[in-house]
Amino acid sequence: MANINWRTINIDALDPESPANFDLSSLTPAVAPLSTADVQNNAQQIRQLLRGGDNEGALQGALENPPYGADDKGKETHLATVIEILQSIRQSDMSPMLSRIYSAPGGTEALDVLMKYIYKGMAQASPASNASKITPQPTGFSQVHTRGGGEGGGQAMSVLLSWHEKLVEIAGPGSVVRVMTDRRTV
Repeated sequence: MANINWRTINIDALDPESPANFDLSSLTPAVAPLSTADVQNNAQQIRQLLRGGDNEGALQGALENPPYGADDKGKETHLATVIEILQSIRQSDMSPMLSRIYSAPGGTEALDVLMKYIYKGMAQASPASNASKITPQPTGFSQVHTRGGGEGGGQAMSVLLSWHEKLVEIAGPGSVVRVMTDRRTV
């Protein structure tokens, strides 16, 4: 008994009320699996609304049922649809449209989903293929070539930043916090 180092005993493992014994899987809400074909069918219906001139209906349709349970390809398909909708809406129509969505039943959840898509679109618009554009220099530092290569996403980023500004103006900063803490990803 004299050979036990009492400082190395993990007392949290012995306490059933300890946060170390908390099941983390209970924090993730259960989502129904969704096939990529279902997501593509939904995207086609939303694009039909968009082609018909119903921008608000297309946006609401895209935000009502986000594909939380889809695979990466399905989520990318839905993201492309949402960004296409956002780019088709004029800047003067953003605030009134967001106000109508916010005042509708389930509006806070819909705007939170929109914020998720805005953040995912911003993350995707940044050049992810910098590894191929890095050239080693004789000084030991590397130089990243971004001129000319990463300019294509500038317009999409500008649109997403405009939407982000209007969305925070309407829904408040609580939307950002809810999106950052939600474990469901789009």
